[in-house]
Amino acid sequence: MSSYLISNVSVVGAAPTDLLIRDGVVAAVGAGLTAPDATVLDGTGLVALPGLVDLHTHLREPGREDAETVESGSRAAALGGYTAVCAMANTSPVADTAGVVEQVWRLGREAGLVDVQPIGAVTVGLAGEHLAELGAMADSAARVRIFSDDGHCVADPRLMRRALEYVKAFDGIIAQHAEEPRLTEGAQMHEGEVSARLGLTGWPAVAEEAIIARDVLLTEHVGSRLHVCHVSTAGSVEVLRQAKARGIRVTAEVTPHHLLLTDSRAETYDPVYKVNPPLRTATDIAALRAALADGVIDIVATDHAPHAVEDKECEWAYARPGMLGLETALSIVLDVLGPQWDLIAERMSRAPARIAGLEGHGLDPAPGVPANLTLVDPAARRTIEPAELASRSRNTPYARMTLPGRIVATFLRGEPTVLDGKAVR
Repeated sequence: MSSYLISNVSVVGAAPTDLLIRDGVVAAVGAGLTAPDATVLDGTGLVALPGLVDLHTHLREPGREDAETVESGSRAAALGGYTAVCAMANTSPVADTAGVVEQVWRLGREAGLVDVQPIGAVTVGLAGEHLAELGAMADSAARVRIFSDDGHCVADPRLMRRALEYVKAFDGIIAQHAEEPRLTEGAQMHEGEVSARLGLTGWPAVAEEAIIARDVLLTEHVGSRLHVCHVSTAGSVEVLRQAKARGIRVTAEVTPHHLLLTDSRAETYDPVYKVNPPLRTATDIAALRAALADGVIDIVATDHAPHAVEDKECEWAYARPGMLGLETALSIVLDVLGPQWDLIAERMSRAPARIAGLEGHGLDPAPGVPANLTLVDPAARRTIEPAELASRSRNTPYARMTLPGRIVATFLRGEPTVLDGKAVR
């Protein structure tokens, strides 16, 4: 295996030091290291973080390889500083059997750019009627531990209770897309002043908050584990705050776009800003940022949702919801939080790795630790050009925006997947 000596680098914001990577692990950390056989990388001005972990990625394969593949999505993830991603189940066929999740898992291993951990569907075909093969997926080679019908809410409370009870046996997690469908029928954007002015059917905040409130109570009753996907409202933050104060086993995520973009973007009628849940208000953004800082929201997850051109470049009402996120997430979080490197490492690496149970990930660079890490240049600024992204899709809401930070290198078990800001393969 390759050996690398990264000189004069700041580990999670600490004073500059040297890092020696050998045989897939961090072999040594300290000033003045030497290794004649190692490739030397100048880390001056760079920050070394544990490799980022995304709990919410859509890789589209199998079924929509025109929008993304496991390989192209993995490359985008590596370029974004990620070493592990959890792939959502809304593929075609749906990842609701051991066979499909094993296919996704093997495609990830073949790509070898990040560790791809499949998420299994909660219900057969995401239809919300019958539980999928949760036990078989958990026992498969993919060892699935998180289950989600993301894109669809598990709206039936009896079915949600059964799912929570089932996964409790192996300490699994139900990750809920919190949306009461009877309150969002025909919804096009956030319900508020902007939707009223534009004449677009609104998606009320209470549709999210009501499901979260229900599900934390079910989780408390069952004694299981709940994860709330893409939290987007100030009201949801308060429900989560109360649930955590009561000791309920709930974790939650927020996306980069819900930390930065408001519903005013819909005034352009550009479908790139159509997403589910929708972009909310500045008040919601302020609450989400505060909750991320104080730990009520545990992690940042991208909800990377690539779409083919014909599914986005059309009338707003017919456009598919979703945005790209993997290659820009760290820059958005850096822009929002500033250079709080320990907090960034916690919310984008350590905590998601703990929640997903991903061994070897989410560990700060230290002697003996698997060398899953990323090097960031915080002083760099880059302008996002959609055509330069590694994803097969181009639906980024950050086109031509100048953002802080640049991923210089990413290492997966000691082997570079990105060097000098470019994918190695």
